[in-house]
Amino acid sequence: MGASSMIVLIVAGLAFSIIAILIARLMTKGSTNPQKGEPYECGIPTKGKTWIQLNVGYYLFALVFLVFDVELIFIFPWAVVVKNVGWVALVEIVIFFFILFAGFLYAHKKGALKWK
Repeated sequence: MGASSMIVLIVAGLAFSIIAILIARLMTKGSTNPQKGEPYECGIPTKGKTWIQLNVGYYLFALVFLVFDVELIFIFPWAVVVKNVGWVALVEIVIFFFILFAGFLYAHKKGALKWK
């Protein structure tokens, strides 16, 4: 793939995105209801300020969850081909788990797993 192919792919991606947005705007009816712009939380009307800062620890906890959740994407294909690949697959998954466990220990040491 040369530079021209990359340019064609970028232009095609932008064109499809713009066309999809335009079709959505043409086919939907807009609403000017002021209630539409308010934050929504379980149907209960909000009281007080709705723009509050959250503790960064919640975001760290979510990121650690995502890391361990995404690792399943790598484990499933490995489990499918482990019989065909043999010992090589076993060594690779042990290395993968070692790196993952090292990340877990690092997150635990930094306190990212403590729910504050």
